[in-house]
Amino acid sequence: MAKRDFLSLLDFTPEELSQLVERARVLKQNFRGDSIDRPLNGRTAAMLFQLNSTRTRVAFEAGMSQLGGHAISLNSEDTQLGRGEPISDMAKVLSEMVDIVIVRTIKHTDVIEFAQAASIPVINAMTSLFHPCQLLADVQTFEELRGPIQGKTVAFIGDGYNMCHSYINAAKQWGFNLKIASPEGYRPDPQILASTNNVTLVETAEEAAADADLLVTDVWSSMGHEGQEMDRRMTFASFQVDEALLDHAKKDTIFMHCLPAKRGEEVNDTVLDDPRCAVWQEAGNRLHSQKALLEFLLAR
Repeated sequence: MAKRDFLSLLDFTPEELSQLVERARVLKQNFRGDSIDRPLNGRTAAMLFQLNSTRTRVAFEAGMSQLGGHAISLNSEDTQLGRGEPISDMAKVLSEMVDIVIVRTIKHTDVIEFAQAASIPVINAMTSLFHPCQLLADVQTFEELRGPIQGKTVAFIGDGYNMCHSYINAAKQWGFNLKIASPEGYRPDPQILASTNNVTLVETAEEAAADADLLVTDVWSSMGHEGQEMDRRMTFASFQVDEALLDHAKKDTIFMHCLPAKRGEEVNDTVLDDPRCAVWQEAGNRLHSQKALLEFLLAR
């Protein structure tokens, strides 16, 4: 069977994505129970992280272990990539040694090049363009709390960067309506934006939040924005999420953030403790959605 990669949400069909979310729900139910399932017994994952990672790394490493496999985590200093080895060469070497590779790097083209050279599945663990693994957990969380996300209204407020791009893809794949509020000059990539009719750009955070079933934000200065922090704080000041902004949304709205959050910047000091906030459940679901993804790619 031909190998599959997960570089963006568009690599899977809507039906496959829904299957992943449902499987993640089952794996979560089994997590604290007596059910023992080790479909990845004897399988090994290599995790290449050129950027820092907490939730993604822990979820994949713990997930491989819980599924019976093993994970090896490598940063730039642990590999020859930091010493000039071509990406394609590293992909071919690891294809001879492990069963799947999970890559986090700034340049999305690096992940594409790696996947093209590898004979084993490759997962995008975040690039400057997309963060697809996070969306699996986000959709799982919303559907646990509010039912199917199809037809709902989602507001993304903040930087039109990798999380925003993945929400655009998610709107297309799951069939929800997405409103995006970003400062001029920080809006999402026009080509990605043009890929679906489910997305609307609005001018203010309040416009985006109006009647939203789900409200999402991300940090104002992500990896790759080093040195821009002060300018970005000024530019994004009117896009902070607080309780008053949530009041513009539906009464039963949910607030999510992929974390880590910078309190006092994209969120105020207290909104993460608001009962409408689901960030801790969202973070925990990274474990189960990524287990479902690993199982899908390796146990078919």
